[in-house]
Amino acid sequence: MRFVARQPILTGEEKVFGYELLFRDGIEDYFCPKDAEAASKIMLDSSLIMGLDVLCNGGRAFVNCTRDMLLKDYVTLLPSSQTVVEILESVEPDDLVMAACQRLKEGGNMIALDDFATGDQREPLTDIADIIMVDVRSTSPEERAVMVKRYGPWRCRMLAEKVEAREEFMAAKKAGFAYFQGYFFRRPETVKTYAVPGNQLNYIKMLQVVSKPELEPREIENAIKGEASLCYRLLRYMNSASFGFASEIHSVRHALSMLGEREVRRWVCLVVTLAAGQNQSSDLVLSALVRARFCELLSPKIKHGETDLFLLGLLSLGFHPGTSHDRRCWRRCRSIRKPRPYFWAGPARCAHSIS
Repeated sequence: MRFVARQPILTGEEKVFGYELLFRDGIEDYFCPKDAEAASKIMLDSSLIMGLDVLCNGGRAFVNCTRDMLLKDYVTLLPSSQTVVEILESVEPDDLVMAACQRLKEGGNMIALDDFATGDQREPLTDIADIIMVDVRSTSPEERAVMVKRYGPWRCRMLAEKVEAREEFMAAKKAGFAYFQGYFFRRPETVKTYAVPGNQLNYIKMLQVVSKPELEPREIENAIKGEASLCYRLLRYMNSASFGFASEIHSVRHALSMLGEREVRRWVCLVVTLAAGQNQSSDLVLSALVRARFCELLSPKIKHGETDLFLLGLLSLGFHPGTSHDRRCWRRCRSIRKPRPYFWAGPARCAHSIS
């Protein structure tokens, strides 16, 4: 199940201009902040699944963007004519961020600065911003008057956030604000939809196949074809600009032959680990990738037989038997390459053999 909350943003005539889209991890009308980066990406993915036509009814979509989302252009997956890129207060406006915002602006997106305040570090971004969002609960009337005078109609449109009474709405409107948002108009409404989950059993089968000493092309081909998301990812990856093949690759078999055995093993391990860890902390997945690279660099310096040290490091945190679901996966994983197991018994203890 996927959840997105939306809260309307209105004009001075109390007509809907758009909706701010907010991450939710359940049906409850609040968000417990754990990982802002992951929350923004999940919210974006959920918005793609649901569609802006459903979420925003033809209005603009205000999408929270972290630094990583800006630099990787994730938000460009949404139609620029409907999207307002909402830059969070934690984003430092360095050269890379400025360039990313300029690209988005030139691509037709509107730029908004969330929770803007006096002395804000994002001051350089006001030159390209279309909307400045000001919290009326954390700023004084004098501060708001100064910001409206400095950034007002001739530069940016001002948006008053957290308006909770008609008196506050009328005062903000009189002060020169053009857009308004808050509980006075409407609380965030949570919208839900169903997402197709990845098949965990297919992930296990993929790991079993690539862990064999001899990689059987037909077996790995059939395993990838059995999981539609992996099949799509492989063809998308092989046809990316990083390879620059003269002709497009249309089949899984062709892709595997071009990639080569070693890279097939690595690609499968990376994709499966990230997919299996999609409900885990991003720090946990990052730690697994760092360990994988460390073990790979270590491999020329130690005797390790046929053990793939990159796979050893990658899987060291991939399956930790904490929940009942993890324990089921763990029991299946323990059968992978029994003579030379290289799963860790936990985050701290190593239970593999390198000979």
